[in-house]
Amino acid sequence: MKKLLIAVFATLCAANVLAAPVNINTADAKTISESLSGIGPKKAEAIVKYRAEKGLFKSAEELANVAGIGEKTVQKNIKDILISDAAAPAAKQDKN
Repeated sequence: MKKLLIAVFATLCAANVLAAPVNINTADAKTISESLSGIGPKKAEAIVKYRAEKGLFKSAEELANVAGIGEKTVQKNIKDILISDAAAPAAKQDKN
């Protein structure tokens, strides 16, 4: 039983490590839920629905406007949230 729990834990950790940044303006719900921590299928569907109704996200922080998604979840995932196909995260950058 202990080995099974270790195997399951290792698999879950590996899945999070292998998750790639995701473009929240183009990805489908399945891709979003697989790529962002704390975002399951229902919240991912809410992201896609919000995007369809309100338009494209202009910043990663706007994700907190989606019902069920808070600022803590956004900040936890900020490095993996893209709003364009560019390789840089969608977080606002200081220009200092």
